[in-house]
Amino acid sequence: MAVRTKFASVAFSLVCCATVNWEHVCAAQTSTPVPVVVELFTSEGCSSCPPADAFLQRLQSMQPIPGAKLITLSEHVTYWNHDGWKDPHSSDQLTDRQQVYVSRFGLPSPYTPQFVVDGTDELKLTDEAQVRAVFEKAVKDQRIPVTITSAHIDPAGFGILRGHIDIDGTSAKQPADIYVAVTLHQANSDVSAGENKGRKLTETEVVLNLEKIGKTTPGHVLSRDFEVKLKSSEAPANLGVVVVAQAGGTGKIVGAASVEEIGPAQPSTVSDNHP
Repeated sequence: MAVRTKFASVAFSLVCCATVNWEHVCAAQTSTPVPVVVELFTSEGCSSCPPADAFLQRLQSMQPIPGAKLITLSEHVTYWNHDGWKDPHSSDQLTDRQQVYVSRFGLPSPYTPQFVVDGTDELKLTDEAQVRAVFEKAVKDQRIPVTITSAHIDPAGFGILRGHIDIDGTSAKQPADIYVAVTLHQANSDVSAGENKGRKLTETEVVLNLEKIGKTTPGHVLSRDFEVKLKSSEAPANLGVVVVAQAGGTGKIVGAASVEEIGPAQPSTVSDNHP
């Protein structure tokens, strides 16, 4: 697979309120932040990716966009694994997900690091105006309400994460595929080969599992339980859950929610809704 690598210096000030004029975005804020999904396609075998990983972490921790709740996903691809280091978090499924975006955006080939916002826009960190426009658009876009409840590790079933979702599709104009992602809040790797040989990498919101669990119907509410068999044993405190509603045709993410703390048997509740 041909790979293009493009990433210049990450200028966090491009999206920081201290240096970007967000007054007209702030005016549109509501008491409920709009969930905005930021996907990063990355690899531990790519020397250009650590700055992008750090940028994603700052987006998640600092939440710099007024009126938005940024939900970040670090999705590790496999096509760098031939270069001496096999990324332990990479998967064919995430590589295929990126390829869908490559085709949708009309790109000649996949590359890392690649940022995708709400399934429809690439984030070009070297272009301040484009970054501003992407986030302004994302904050204004309509969302369908998504709620996650009772997210917990099943005490009776080893490695099973269970929960419940409610998605209000009464205002939706098209069906949407529903995905559940299990994320690792922090992952540390001592890379012993490849382009990052000798580096200690720290990554955040690393996608461990990504499963399609259903589809919404326009004008209807979807309410259902879900379960995900975890691919690895991790401490519940280091796990998160993200639910994404993504339109099949356009790929636009029309709703999302996240749970950042999961207990062994204690249910958690969160709602990321925007009328």
